[in-house]
Amino acid sequence: MTSPKTVLITGTSSGIGLAAAIGAARAGWTTLATMRDTGKAEALLRAAADAGVSDRVQVKRLDVTDATGIASCVDEVVAEHGRLDALINNAGAAQVGTIEQSSLDDVRAAMEVNFFGVVAVTKAALPHLRASKGRVITVTSVGGVVGQPFNEAYCAAKFAVEGFMQSLAPVAATVGVDVTVVEPGAVASEFVANLGLDIPEQLAAAGPYGPALEAYLNRTSQSFAGAQTPAEAAAPIIEALTAAHPPYRMQTSPWARDFVATTLTDLDGSAVQNLTGTWVC
Repeated sequence: MTSPKTVLITGTSSGIGLAAAIGAARAGWTTLATMRDTGKAEALLRAAADAGVSDRVQVKRLDVTDATGIASCVDEVVAEHGRLDALINNAGAAQVGTIEQSSLDDVRAAMEVNFFGVVAVTKAALPHLRASKGRVITVTSVGGVVGQPFNEAYCAAKFAVEGFMQSLAPVAATVGVDVTVVEPGAVASEFVANLGLDIPEQLAAAGPYGPALEAYLNRTSQSFAGAQTPAEAAAPIIEALTAAHPPYRMQTSPWARDFVATTLTDLDGSAVQNLTGTWVC
């Protein structure tokens, strides 16, 4: 009897990661739902019980900035289940600010979680994905295609992820591993709430950037008012997980497709600058 396919997902305590874990389990996959703090697993476990898939969801601790912990987690998964068929890189952290007022440590922290974490987990998983002819699915962002004001470090990390995966994809294909990136727009989740921003304090400290920051925050709050649900954003991830031949790039909504097309068809860069310039004035 063939054992169920196994997927490891990072960042599953809330939002898209949680929804993707439930979706993968519903699709019949043995789902290793990882998170930095397993004390925050209650919402996931409750959702798994409500969906009737508790027997297919296993929570494991994984901090994507801990190389030793990554290796241990992946090795443990393969030892327990005998295989790893897919990796979904979802863990990430927002970082709002402009470079003059951000420390280099802030920028490095954003890169560690959003870029180097993806690289490290992918590197650890690839030998096992080669063996299973599996796939890597990485949640990037529309911010990995269109640079956005006051998101310099975050977008830099997501651009790096996009470049890394686009470069890896043809190489991985030679050994039977599919690579897909999924680009969400605004999603109604705890991702932004987890920033813990004190808006009045941010504006007071913004100095000459105050008017631009206020305009950006107003525009962003409006965009999140019409955000996708995590389940809606996770649906293309599950499609990429289960499709016989997933595409390299997917967006999670018509809006996201139109938005990234701004860059993908913008040969001189003016369209993006004209668009995002309106966000800060």
